[in-house]
Amino acid sequence: MKYWLVKSEPEVYSIDDLQKEKKTAWTDIRNYQARNYLREMSIGDLVLYYHSNAEPPGVAGIAKVCKLAYPDPTQFDAKSEYFEPKVTKENPRWFSPDLQFVEKFPRLISIDELREEAALVKLPLLQRGSRLSVNPVSPKEFECILSLAKGSRAPRRANAS
Repeated sequence: MKYWLVKSEPEVYSIDDLQKEKKTAWTDIRNYQARNYLREMSIGDLVLYYHSNAEPPGVAGIAKVCKLAYPDPTQFDAKSEYFEPKVTKENPRWFSPDLQFVEKFPRLISIDELREEAALVKLPLLQRGSRLSVNPVSPKEFECILSLAKGSRAPRRANAS
């Protein structure tokens, strides 16, 4: 099993929206590295759901991959802002897995709290210049964030001597 982090603006599609709908196609990703990560996802992989462009931004819950990546239908839809006129169904460029709701955390784990955690110093989300909407997460990083969300972990400060 692999672990991932996906970002979504809560005004566009929040963890509450996913909880209500139960599952969704993770469409509209238009970055090649993020697309490659989406294609690496396997059924059952767990996904941290991050609210970006929020106040504060942070991890809101967990989803899981319930369908392998398939051609993103928005690339073929002329009415979509993500339409790609040069792409064909025989040669798609963009892919979307389906994500299923697992749980909403009792509280949002803010980016500031993530930055303070020593075990997360290598988390791609926290690296300077990292703007990808999909990132891999190590098992230890995933467990650390889960522990923070459940309140079962005392913070281990990144700046402690």
